[in-house]
Amino acid sequence: MPKTVETPLGTISIVEDVIATTAGLAAMDCYGLVGMASRQQVKDSLTELLGRDNPGRGVEVRIVDDEVEVNLYIIVSYGTNIYEVAQNVRDKVRYVLNESVGIDVSRVNIYVQGVRVATEA
Repeated sequence: MPKTVETPLGTISIVEDVIATTAGLAAMDCYGLVGMASRQQVKDSLTELLGRDNPGRGVEVRIVDDEVEVNLYIIVSYGTNIYEVAQNVRDKVRYVLNESVGIDVSRVNIYVQGVRVATEA
């Protein structure tokens, strides 16, 4: 069910995939985040086989009664403060969705799925 926003000029419908992609890109900007953990393994495996990057990987969006809830499944860098990384991701995702998409997010849930040593490239 898409999120609808009423404006004086008409109605704007925003589907969950757009919100998930925006949230995933915002999260990947945060320090201490190594990557996103896959929650939809079949879909993500297909996109990897096709050679496409999936910015919405590890992001679930639920829209219920005009409230938006975002679940992020992340992998953090070894040696960083997990709590601080999660707080930064939560604040950044909430801010970016409010500023770029124009929606208020009721909840941003962070699930740390693993810790990995970040390799310098």
